[in-house]
Amino acid sequence: MSSQDMVKDLKKKSKDKLSLKTLKQLHHEKVNQIRHQNRINVHGTDIPDPVSSFEELQKEYDLDPRVIQNIKAAGFQTPTPIQMQAIPLMMHKREILACAPTGSGKTMAFCLPLLAHLRQPLNKGFRALIISPTRELATQTHRELLKLSEGVGFRVHMINKGVNAVKKYGPKSAKKFDILVTTPNRLIYLLNQDPPAINLSGVEWLVVDESDKLFEDGKSGFREQLATIFLACSSPKIRRVLFSATFATDVEQWCKLNLDSLVSVNIGPRNSAVETVEQQLLFVGSENGKLLAMRNLIKQGFLPPVLVFVQSIDRARELFHELVYEGINVDVIHADRTQQQRDNVVSSFRSGKIWVLICTALLARGIDFKGVNLVINYDFPTSAVEYIHRIGRTGRAGHKGKAITFFTEDDKPLLRSIATVIKRAGCPVPDYMIGFEKIQRKLKRQLAKHPPRRSTIRTTPRFLFEKKLGKGKRKKRKAAAKEAKAKGEATEVISNS
Repeated sequence: MSSQDMVKDLKKKSKDKLSLKTLKQLHHEKVNQIRHQNRINVHGTDIPDPVSSFEELQKEYDLDPRVIQNIKAAGFQTPTPIQMQAIPLMMHKREILACAPTGSGKTMAFCLPLLAHLRQPLNKGFRALIISPTRELATQTHRELLKLSEGVGFRVHMINKGVNAVKKYGPKSAKKFDILVTTPNRLIYLLNQDPPAINLSGVEWLVVDESDKLFEDGKSGFREQLATIFLACSSPKIRRVLFSATFATDVEQWCKLNLDSLVSVNIGPRNSAVETVEQQLLFVGSENGKLLAMRNLIKQGFLPPVLVFVQSIDRARELFHELVYEGINVDVIHADRTQQQRDNVVSSFRSGKIWVLICTALLARGIDFKGVNLVINYDFPTSAVEYIHRIGRTGRAGHKGKAITFFTEDDKPLLRSIATVIKRAGCPVPDYMIGFEKIQRKLKRQLAKHPPRRSTIRTTPRFLFEKKLGKGKRKKRKAAAKEAKAKGEATEVISNS
């Protein structure tokens, strides 16, 4: 080769290199633009590009055409921002911590990659495990998985009764199951049998839904149970993913220490309320003013379905007995009701038989009721995180919704944090609320665990609406009332087992 030819060849290679570099740069800019438009914030290494359509997902990752067909049949046209980034990450078998607003499609974001990785049913026992904090949320996830996997043949299971599950999933079972959706307590019951009544050594994917709730310490959290479950999932192939609508620092720290090549995905600012909800703070003076405000809303007319949140089981019962005579279809759901009663109430609310549903924190997490038009915070939320989850029951999947929060003088300590969340979402709040002094972290934690003690909602004598209690139960109730009075706090123990 002559020196002239060599120069030409070098110039051509240099030009090709330059054009390849330019193409990469243009592609990088395009990806950044897509992330910016969809408010996708992602941190980690070797992050795959987000996808803009389900067709692109099928082409890129060879998804089962039947699953794509099921997605379209369910009415999903394009991926939501969390789905655009979380699905490709899981398809690349990455361990992730994902945080996205309520109603943004997180369930589909982890269910779709699970079905893609498992590919087909196998008689090898459970290969995917989804943990939810409440039975209601687990039931909802189970239902969504059944819809998505229709026609593919996956065996998706839920633990209903522990005694039956021992026989069903024990060592002698035929292992004809693929995916398990459950609450921590039911799974722990099976793991604590001798020998263990369930084998999780084949689990390849462990999904923790509402992870910040499950990582909480104390009676309302499941940190100890989660530790046992994580140890039981002993496969070297295990991949763990954590999803929630709100961000918790301790969860992120745990993930950084324990997960391989962690990728964090956030949609929009952390711990923010959805912008599709019109939010309003309503001063009602005293506890008596709440009932008057509630009756005024009913008189003015409202568009059901409506969710009303209170801070304790007793207050849920009291409000129900006040509203049941207002000529509206109202019911109540809380942890003291049986599982059958809770299932019936949820079913009636979904079908429109119940217009107004009074509930405790039990329903603040993850439950997706189609078309809830109004959320009323009858009792002030104990934290900004709880507020975000409560109002997130409306304004879901791009629909509009409204949230009204009653507050009294007693709620002043927490008013600033809630007002800040509302302002960030673009809703008007008086400047004086933002100007309140920040409360100390210790008091904040205390209020989150023990809400302020409130005077009764009841305006009718107790004996008119309470069932006659046996002697033993009366003694227990009196003892509990004395204890609550001594502590000066009202507490609610939520049992999700």
